[in-house]
Amino acid sequence: MTLDEDLVKSLQEDYQSAPISEQDKVMLDYVSQLTRDATRITAPDHDRLRAVGFDDRAILQVTLIASWFNYINRVADALGVGRD
Repeated sequence: MTLDEDLVKSLQEDYQSAPISEQDKVMLDYVSQLTRDATRITAPDHDRLRAVGFDDRAILQVTLIASWFNYINRVADALGVGRD
């Protein structure tokens, strides 16, 4: 795997202006909202994912993966993992 440092930097700065597909941008919008406040996810959010090619299985996978990372990061933060 090749790490494209310019791509990583552009994603960190603002994924909306990064050179990624519209599908990836919509997915990242969804994941960002899920991370900030999952209670605000509604059917239109899922419709936007479907409009760019995600089926229900893919939406479930994206939701599960993002939720798992949110969960495990909170556990690690609470336990001080990685802190000196």
